[in-house]
Amino acid sequence: MAEFDAIQRTPFGCVGVRIEDDRLGELMFLPPQTQVLKPRGALAAEACRQIMALVENPDFSFELPLAERGTPFQRRVWHAISAIPRGCTRGYGDIARDLDSAARAVGQACGQNFFPLVIPCHRVVAAAGIGGFAHHAGGFHLQVKRWLLAHEGHALR
Repeated sequence: MAEFDAIQRTPFGCVGVRIEDDRLGELMFLPPQTQVLKPRGALAAEACRQIMALVENPDFSFELPLAERGTPFQRRVWHAISAIPRGCTRGYGDIARDLDSAARAVGQACGQNFFPLVIPCHRVVAAAGIGGFAHHAGGFHLQVKRWLLAHEGHALR
């Protein structure tokens, strides 16, 4: 596992925080048994504080400097995801139609999201169910997705 600048425990598991060049480089969902790592540096500490602020208040909005990541298409998908309001979901196919693309391509871009929670990819679902999450079709990652959606007040099907 790559080195993190912090690992924050949450009700749904842990979140690994990577900082690069004074920007948030990546957030990664980690299983609950992962060992916590105290933040190394002010930005890692601020990222952890904001993660916990979201846990306390589903309406919290992140304000962190993000490293530039992704292809132009991925950034378009992530921008569309960022526009989905709390408590709502959109389908992969719906976003694909908006971007003149394919649902599978949108799903791949969702799975490649370096900033889950900040860019709420958990709000994107399949046409017939919850869909995958972070390139996983089951297990721990889908439990995280379900927790986040329920926390935001979304009635799961």
